[in-house]
Amino acid sequence: MKVVTAAEMRQIDRDTIEGIGIPGIVLMETAGSAIVGAIKQHYPTVQRIGILVGKGNNGGDGLVIARQLAHTGHDVHIFLVSPVDSFTGEAALNLQIVKNLGLRIEEIVSDAKPDSERSTALNGIVGCELLIDAIFGTGLRGAVRDPIATIIDTINRCSTPILSVDLPSGLDADTGNPLGTCVQADRTVTIGLPKRGLLVYPGAELAGKLEVVDIGFPEQVVDAQNIKVHWTTAAAEWIPQRPSASHKGTYGRVLVVAGSTGMTGAAALASEAALRAGAGLVTLAIPKSLNPILEVLLPEVMTLPLSETEAGSLSVAAAAAILEFAEKTKSVLAIGPGISQHPDTVALVHQLARENQGHKLGGRMVIDADGLNAIAQNREIMSFLDRETVLTPHPGEMARLTNTSVSILEEDRIRTAQTYASEHGVTLVFKGAPTVISAANGDVWINSTGNPGMGTGGMGDVLTGIIAGLMAQGLSGERAAALAVYIHGLAGDTVSERLGMHGLIASDVLKAVPEAISSLIQ
Repeated sequence: MKVVTAAEMRQIDRDTIEGIGIPGIVLMETAGSAIVGAIKQHYPTVQRIGILVGKGNNGGDGLVIARQLAHTGHDVHIFLVSPVDSFTGEAALNLQIVKNLGLRIEEIVSDAKPDSERSTALNGIVGCELLIDAIFGTGLRGAVRDPIATIIDTINRCSTPILSVDLPSGLDADTGNPLGTCVQADRTVTIGLPKRGLLVYPGAELAGKLEVVDIGFPEQVVDAQNIKVHWTTAAAEWIPQRPSASHKGTYGRVLVVAGSTGMTGAAALASEAALRAGAGLVTLAIPKSLNPILEVLLPEVMTLPLSETEAGSLSVAAAAAILEFAEKTKSVLAIGPGISQHPDTVALVHQLARENQGHKLGGRMVIDADGLNAIAQNREIMSFLDRETVLTPHPGEMARLTNTSVSILEEDRIRTAQTYASEHGVTLVFKGAPTVISAANGDVWINSTGNPGMGTGGMGDVLTGIIAGLMAQGLSGERAAALAVYIHGLAGDTVSERLGMHGLIASDVLKAVPEAISSLIQ
């Protein structure tokens, strides 16, 4: 599903009205009807409904909602948070209609109303069974100020459920950051397409449960915007097919370069995850001293014992054997889980990355964990990578790659991922809540699966293996990354439904990967 900025949404709205000829008043009526349908579905027993209305199009939607709810017998109370004479266009027309119908209207923000009268009106808001927030929507510019800030704080403090129209008032539609005070909605019904700020935190939490309603924006108008950001809500069409006349060679090979003394678990999880994702053959390149334990631990995974450092990590002397194996078998490389930051191992990562120049390895690599930390020590290595190289940093690793603070990176997760992937020509998986995947051409996917129970060690190793397994089956780096993140989160959701989120571990998610893929196919 396409995801828009506020500017893109305004242009779609404008082109629909001016270019296609669908009047704005028709779009407003359709939006109001769709949201009334959602209200009746989710709040079927509610009767007394308060609707907070601003002067813009969002307020116009709220007035349509008020009229339609009143028509079906609801006790509707309209609270104007902008002076009557400030309403224009379709919002003003709908305000006149509700006046003509004699609906109850309270103007709580006007130059003539003293604070004492405003306080009385706010008490009326608190007495409602449901509040509809139709104050700002995407039209807000700058921080919310009094008296509207006080109104928002008041409704947030009361126990009445709040449904926001299009966007919680006070939320930045593009970044998901509150512009000062922001409505804390229980549910948000957004119009046409989801806005970026509804899918990233803290906006996703402020929006509550999110629902998208279609109001008939023409497909050609939406396509004309060349929207680059998508919300991954299903990706079954990308799952590699399993033809009847096939064998293990059909589904590709993965070479996992991982593990060190004390970190054998990371190597095991990544290797098995590649198999669980459907790869035909998986080989694990490990320090030779770890070979006996991993051969016992992973009966389905082949091993390639290699030269090691005195600390029990892979040595740079292992590079030749890894490169020879990768070229001979046409394997996808997954590099980094548990390899340590030993200087000799860092040099190994650098050499493997350099060998990618000229597509000697076809650019088919997934780099995670200490593989990323190795690159952060020599950022010039990025020049040897291409769009078929997938980097999977969490915020701390991303901060090291960019020499930037985590707080700055998290201000706008989408822009962070998109900028880095485009500048360096790679596919980036910026892990977190939510995980954001960006291709080198600027295409972005915001993931919709996963849960807080997945915040435990080893989850990233499983994800690395899934990405590599999907790439081995022929998916491009960007599609493999977006699909893998979705499957990984779906597997976590599947397990949490059975076991709960407390105590969820990476091996639980690993075992649920085939089940998650099967549920997508079905």
